[in-house]
Parts: sequence; C-alpha cells; structure tokens
Amino acid sequence: MTFTIDRRAVEKLLIIKLRAVGDVLLSTIVTRNLRLAFPNAQIDYLVEQPSYDIVRTNPYVNGTLVYNPTSMSGLALIRLVRSRRYDLVIDLFGNPRTALVTRLSGARYRAGFKFRGRAYAYNIKVRPRGGEVHNTQFNLDAVEALGVPIQDRGLHFQFTGDDATYVYEFVARAFGGGKLIIGINSGGGWYTKRWGLDRFAALADEIAARYDAGIVLLWGPGQLNDVGRIQARMRHESFIPPPTTLPQLGALLRHCTLVVSNDSGPMHIAAAVGTPVVAIYGPTNPRLQGPYGEGHVVVRNEKLSCLGCNLTECPIGHPCMLELPVADVLNAVDLALQKNRIAS
Repeated sequence: MTFTIDRRAVEKLLIIKLRAVGDVLLSTIVTRNLRLAFPNAQIDYLVEQPSYDIVRTNPYVNGTLVYNPTSMSGLALIRLVRSRRYDLVIDLFGNPRTALVTRLSGARYRAGFKFRGRAYAYNIKVRPRGGEVHNTQFNLDAVEALGVPIQDRGLHFQFTGDDATYVYEFVARAFGGGKLIIGINSGGGWYTKRWGLDRFAALADEIAARYDAGIVLLWGPGQLNDVGRIQARMRHESFIPPPTTLPQLGALLRHCTLVVSNDSGPMHIAAAVGTPVVAIYGPTNPRLQGPYGEGHVVVRNEKLSCLGCNLTECPIGHPCMLELPVADVLNAVDLALQKNRIAS
C-alpha cells in the first residue's frame, strides 16, 4: 500500500540501517531516490560504527549518526534521535530497538516493515518481502511506500583520491602492470558462510598457474592470521595488502580483475565498485542477498537440499562449504572471466 506524503513538510529525514556492512551498502540504493524526491532536505543515516565508512562519503547523505550499543543506552539513542527533530524516519533495519526509536522519534512520518510486534511503531507500514525479492528491492519497497518514484537502481559507495593513492602504491609495488589481479576474500560474518582456508589456498594456486595472475589476499579486522595461513599453504606468490578502511578496500577491489569471495561485506563492496565477483554461497540465498549487478557468478554445493537455511550454526557438519570442491569454484572463475570477456 502506498501512502503519499506531503514532501514539502519533510525538511529532515533519517534512514536507519544499523548493520551489517553488506546490508548497509545494499540499503544505499535508496539514497539518490530520496535526494531526488527531497532535494532540499537534510538526509541522515543511523548506523553502527563498523558501517560508518559505507555512508560517510555518500554524496546524497548529509550526516551520519553512529550508535555504539556497548557505550550508548537505548534511552540515550532515543534522546539523540528526538533531539534532531526529524520529519520522516525510515526504519530499514526493523528490529525491536529501531522500531521503538522510530516510534519515539517525534517524526510526523514513520515508515517501517510490518514485522510481528513492530508494526505499532510506524504510520507508514510496508509489507516485508525479504523472502521474495533481492535485498535491494526490499529497501526500495519502503521508498515506494512513501509514494516516491524509483529513478535510480544503483548502489552508492565512494572512495576518495587519497584512498586511491594509498592503494595504488601497494598495487604498483606488488603487481607492476599487465597482470590479472585476482582478489581472494576468505572472510565472512558467520562460520557457516566461510569456505575452507586450505581450499582457498589451493584455488589461488590454480588461478595463479592457469592465468599467470597476481593473487591478493584480502583481509579485515581479525582476519590477518587467516590470510597468513592461506599464503603459507600456497606454492605460488601472493600478496597481503596493508590495513585498509572500507573506502580504501573499495579502491583496492576496483584494481582487481575479479574477486572470489564468501558472502560478505567485501563481496558487496566489490560488486558496488564494478568488479566481477565469483560468490561462494551456502546458508544464504544468492537470489535474495547475492552480489548486485551484472557479470557475477554464484557457486554452491548444488547436491544439497538444505542450501539457503540461514543458520549461523550447522547441525549436520557444514557440508555446503566443507564438501564444495575446488574444481567447482575454479570452473566458476573460468565462467566469470569468459562472461566478462577478460580471458577464455
């Protein structure tokens, strides 16, 4: 159901999407559409600290509120949001806390999804279609419910010239020129989404041999030991980049010819900056949460009937990842390179 609001009455607008990095990035599809609908409004985002860098450089966002659940009480968060006197709050996160924050925000218009026990918070109620449509359209549903037309279906993530320079120095030193650069991302928020380190090492060796490619082992907080283990198991040379912020990581991913990744924030950043992705999926559903855009290839252990279970702990031994062969992922790499006319 569409609720047409008085756009002239909206001078300040808040988007709530606390986490995770990939989910926040996918929510940026709403930002230009809202800017086109409210060209003179103050548009802010409310996120948790790990996702701050996703939205801070967004050209359609004026400001970012950061919520740290370990140091800020729920009451303090409510007071912060109320103090900003928003006219419209769009809750794209939809957990009990953000629903309460939205309800007590003081905003004239409060949009959110009709999840059980949370619909009370909103006067613009959106039917949740999380199990039916890709996450990007799930976010756009809330914008369409306002009577706002969808004029842009792109993600919006930017890095600065300084970010590009920082990364270029590493890339030039490690790879020189002319080589394919293949990014390997072994991280993932749940252990059930992670393919094995030994398999990533074997895959990287096969790619290096087959394509004479340079291998960059991507990492983030808490993952340096893992990429060190991958590197130690490889026969071919690989490179571990210096620490990066999320915008710097985006600049690095832009240099990659292709990225092989578990379902994770870096996978979505690679897709957002235009780099083809070979995405390894198991407990999550690529139709709903897959890399956004064209040119990507998804690989799964298709023998299993339990794919897309959404379990963060596996009761049957994690076969979707532990039994996915290196050869299947290598075939997906071949397909992605052909699909993007990079190599045959």
